[in-house]
Parts: sequence; structure tokens; C-alpha cells
Amino acid sequence: MILAIDIGNTNIALGGFLDGRLCFVARISTDATKTSDEYASKIIHLLSLYNIDRATVKGAIISSVVPPLNTVMKNAVKFAYGVTPLLVGPGIKTGLNIHCDNPVSVGSDIICACVAAHKLYGSPALIVDMGTATKMMIVDKRGTFIGVSIMPGVLMGLRGLSEGTAQLPQVSLEAPPAVIGKNTVDCMKSGAIFGNASMIDGMIDRFCEEYGEALPVFATGGLASSIVQYCKHEITVDENMVLKGLNIIYGKNA
Repeated sequence: MILAIDIGNTNIALGGFLDGRLCFVARISTDATKTSDEYASKIIHLLSLYNIDRATVKGAIISSVVPPLNTVMKNAVKFAYGVTPLLVGPGIKTGLNIHCDNPVSVGSDIICACVAAHKLYGSPALIVDMGTATKMMIVDKRGTFIGVSIMPGVLMGLRGLSEGTAQLPQVSLEAPPAVIGKNTVDCMKSGAIFGNASMIDGMIDRFCEEYGEALPVFATGGLASSIVQYCKHEITVDENMVLKGLNIIYGKNA
């Protein structure tokens, strides 16, 4: 089994691939203060819930947007499973050309999602990654990453409302009965769900206009299914594109 680890700002997603097939996905909270031993213990315990024996893990690969955890997680995986994981970054073969001002600055999660889109669905493609931040990136017909737009994430926006105001409460992320809210909670839910769906629809129009043709759109990330169902564009949801991209990259480098 190949263990793919996506370290995000809020959560760490772990996926196990056996013969190229995603067997499980698990998540733990990101905490930059924890040690390698603590993460090793967490990962071993978490995988045991899915009946994954430690001896079955033969390789690992990590994508990270939290640099302080890079070495911590590599050491944790090596301690837990006796394998040295690959880390997506400079020197790693991805099969993806990157055309932007500073290719090294492109987040590894963005690269992994684009690799998965290109390999699994074909190019050109527009990918919406909905996590702590909402990112929209484009791969052209030659399989070249040509750019990205980054926006505050859905939950970040909700937290900003409640923390930055005196009377707005914290609310759960679920659609209200109507766009026009009749109470404070429904008003906030309307903005979070329908507002973000409308933003994505509008950005899709702008991306396609600037690219010069209509693009197939794919959505990934933990919040994708909550928002995309309310978009007016046709969007294919694959919540685990980053993990799948990690597995593809591992195959190119192992």
C-alpha cells in the first residue's frame, strides 16, 4: 500500500492506495506544535480503524502547505512504517509543465490536483479546490498549468463574519430554505452557500472567457460537495483529487 498524505492548513488527509485504487481516506486536524512521535501515534491509530496493518505500507508521499510540518511528518511516517516518504517539491517529477512567474511558489496541493485532472479526466480543465482557501486553477490543452485564483474559503468567511462582528453568531454550513433569509442564521447560511456558489459560477465564466473557450470543470476538497450542488454550471465533484494526484506522482518517482 502507498500512503498519500495531504497536509493542509486545517486538516491532514491520508489516503491509502492499493494497486492504484484508493482504499480509504481519513483526516486529522493540523497542529504545527505536535512532534513526530505524536503524529506517528495518531497515524498508526487512525489507520488501525481501517484495519490497515503496518506491514502493508510500502511507500509514502506527502504534499504540504504547512512547511513547519514537512520534516515532522516525514520523520513520523518513517518511524511508524519504516519508509522514507517523498515530498512534493523541487526535483520531483510530476509530468506537469508549469507556466507562471515563479513555478517554485506554486503550492504542492495545486500541483497534485492539476496532475490528477490531467491524468484522470484530460485537458484542458478548470479545477476548483475548496478547502481552507478556495482555489481555481487551469490546465491548458497541452497539460500545462497556466495559473490560479485564490479566494477566502467558505468556513474562513463564516468565521470572519462571526469573529469580526458584535452580533453575528457562528452557524453550521448547510443551505437555508431560501436565498432571501428571514432570520440572522438563515441570512448567514444563504451568503455562505449561495454566495460562494454564485462566486464560483461567476469565476468560471471569467476563466472561460479569458481562456477563449468553454472548459470542463472539476471540484475537489472537503467543502466541494456542500457548495457545488448549488452552482448553475455543470461541475464534476471528485473530493480526493489531491490524494489521487499524489499517488500518480509517487508512481513517476518511486
